[in-house]
Amino acid sequence: MAHELQQEYMDMPIITKAYTTACVLTTTAVQLDLVSPFQLYFNPDLIIKNYQVWRLVTTFLFFGGFGFNFLFNIIFTYRYCRMLEEGSFRNRPADFFFMFLFGGALMIVIAVFVNLLFLGQAFTIMLVYVWSRRNPYIRMNFFGLLNFQAPYLPWVLLGFSLLLGNSIMVDLMGIAVGHVYYFLEDVFPNQPGGMRLLKTPWIIKYIFESQNANTVQSPPPPEERPGGFQWG
Repeated sequence: MAHELQQEYMDMPIITKAYTTACVLTTTAVQLDLVSPFQLYFNPDLIIKNYQVWRLVTTFLFFGGFGFNFLFNIIFTYRYCRMLEEGSFRNRPADFFFMFLFGGALMIVIAVFVNLLFLGQAFTIMLVYVWSRRNPYIRMNFFGLLNFQAPYLPWVLLGFSLLLGNSIMVDLMGIAVGHVYYFLEDVFPNQPGGMRLLKTPWIIKYIFESQNANTVQSPPPPEERPGGFQWG
C-alpha cells in the first residue's frame, strides 16, 4: 500500500505535485503549531505596509485544519488539477502555470473588495470549472445521489456548500474566475474578430521548456470521468 501511494505520488505531473504538496505541508505545519493561520491569511495592509508578500501565496495553500473540509478540498484539488494537467494542458506546463498565475491574480484583486481571507477553496472551484467546461459530455455522480453532466459540477458544489451552511462567496469567486479564464482562452478567440488575449509570457515558457527538454513524454491517457470517488 505504501509503495502504491509512493508510486502514485511520483507519477503526478509537476504542477499538480507542487501545489498539492504545498497545501498538505502548509496544513500540517499549522496542525503542528509551527505556523499560525494568522501568518497565512490574505491581508492587503500587511502585504503593503509590512512587506509580508508571502501572504499572496499562502492564502491559496490553507484549507483549514485536518478534517472533512480539508479532505474534501484536497481530493478535488488533486484530481481536477491532475486531469487538467494531463488532459487539455498535456505537454503545456507553462500554459497551465500561467493559468495558475492569472486565476490567482484575479482572485487577489477580487478579495480586496469582498474581504476573503483564504482563497484555496475558490482556486479549487476554478480548476473544477475549467475542467468541467472542457469536458461537457462527461457524466458525473455526486455521493451516489445526483447524476448530471460535468458543466453542472461547480454549481452542485456550490449547493453543497450552501447545504453545509458555508458561505457561497468563495464558490462564486471560483466560478467567476474560472469562467473569465474559459471565456478568454476558449470562447473569445473562436468568435468572429476574436483573438487570444491570454498569452503565456516567454520567460515562463523558457523555464518550463528548459526543464522538460530531456523528458520523454508518454502517450496521453484517455480523458474520462474520474473514478474511485462518487462525489465528482
